[in-house]
Amino acid sequence: MIVTQNTVEIKKVLDAQLRLSGVVEKTPLSLSLNLSEELNASIFLKREDMQVVRSYKIRGAYNKMASLTEAEKKQGIVCASAGNHAQGVAFSCHKLGIQGKIFMPVTTPQQKVKQVKWFGKSSIEIILTGDTYDDSSNEAIRYCSENNMVFVHPFDDEKVIEGQGTVGLEVIEQAGQPIDYVIVPIGGGGLASGLGSVFSQLSPTTKIIGVQPAGAPSMQKSIEKGERLKLEHIEKFVDGAAVKQPGALTFEICKEVLDDIILVEEGEICSTMLKLYNENAIVVEPAGALSIAALNHIKDKIAGKRVVCIISGSNNDITRMEEIKERSLLYEGLKHYFLITFPQRAGALKEYLVNVLNPTDDITYFQYVKKNSRENGPAVVGIELFSKENYHLLIEKMKAYNIQYEEINNKVELFK
Repeated sequence: MIVTQNTVEIKKVLDAQLRLSGVVEKTPLSLSLNLSEELNASIFLKREDMQVVRSYKIRGAYNKMASLTEAEKKQGIVCASAGNHAQGVAFSCHKLGIQGKIFMPVTTPQQKVKQVKWFGKSSIEIILTGDTYDDSSNEAIRYCSENNMVFVHPFDDEKVIEGQGTVGLEVIEQAGQPIDYVIVPIGGGGLASGLGSVFSQLSPTTKIIGVQPAGAPSMQKSIEKGERLKLEHIEKFVDGAAVKQPGALTFEICKEVLDDIILVEEGEICSTMLKLYNENAIVVEPAGALSIAALNHIKDKIAGKRVVCIISGSNNDITRMEEIKERSLLYEGLKHYFLITFPQRAGALKEYLVNVLNPTDDITYFQYVKKNSRENGPAVVGIELFSKENYHLLIEKMKAYNIQYEEINNKVELFK
C-alpha cells in the first residue's frame, strides 16, 4: 500500500478521535472462536453494531458537526438519509445543540422515523418527501442552498471520512499485534476511505479488502473502469451499502488504499445474517454482514492469518426477517419455485404429494394461477428441501410421472 496525497492525514484522524472521546463507544474487537476454527485463521470482529446508534455512522456525522464554526452551528444543518446516517446526525444535533433538518423518503418505515426522532428529540425536524432516497436528497440539497445551511453528507466529506477513520485507529490500538487483513463493507466509501487511510500509513503491510453487494457494485465498477461511474440500476436490499455512485473524494481514496473489492450475492448475505444470529447471537443489518460473508471468498488466502472484519451496523427491521430467510433458502438451494400444471381431476394433487414429493421436503407455497384451459390448471408451488441434494431426486420423480413443470426461481417479480 502506498501513501499518496489522496489519503486522509493521520493527524486529522487523531483530532477526530479527540472530538469523539466521551461521545462514541470504543467498540470491542473480539475473537470469533467458531469463525476462526471454521476458516483456520484468527478472525476478529470490530463490533460497530454496538455503537450508541448501532452503527459507525455517528463517528463521521459528529466529527463533521463538531468541526463547524459557531456561525455554521447557529445556522443549522441539513441531511438526507433513511437509515444509519440520519440516526448519527440526529444524535449529534441533540448532543451539540444544533438544529437539524433531516429529509427522509415518505416510504421510510415508521420504526426508523421514530428512532431518528428519539435520538434527535427537539433538536431535529424530520421532513418526509419523495418516494426514494435520491428524491429526498435532491430536496434536502435544494433546501440547504436556499437557507444557507450546512449539508452533512453521509460519506463524501473530509470531516466525515476522518471521523470514520477512527475505527481504524481503534483496531490498531486494540489488536496489539500486526493484522494481515481488514475486511470492510463499502457503500459510498466513507468508512473504507477513512480506515484505509489509517492503515496505509500506520500498518502498510495490512491488506484492506472492500466488500460490496453484487447488486450494487458502484465502487468496484468505478475502480475497474478507472473513473467514477453512476449505475443506472441497483439492487436495494442491502440498503446500508446500496449506492448508485461512489463519492468523488471516496473514489480517489479507495482506488489508492484498497487491495481488492469482493462482491457478495444478496442471498449469501442473508445466509450470513442468519448464521451470525444462530451461532454468535449477533443481530446485524444486511450491510453489517458483508465483511463476514466475504470470508469464504478468500479462505485460502487468509488461512493462518490475523483478520479483522468490520461489523458496520445492526439496525435491522424485524419485519424483513421473512424476506431474509427466503433469500437465504433460495441462495442455499433449499427452496425452489415451480409452475406446475396439474390435471383438473380429483386426486391429482394428492398423487403428486404421495408419488413425487420427498417425505422430508415440504410445500411452503401453493397458489393456482388463472386457468387457460379446461383440462389443465397451472399452480405456483414453492418447495422447501431438507437438503439441496433432494433437488435432483425431485426433478427425476417429476419427469418419471410426466409432471409438466417450469422452474421459476429466476423470475424476480414473483418474490416482490
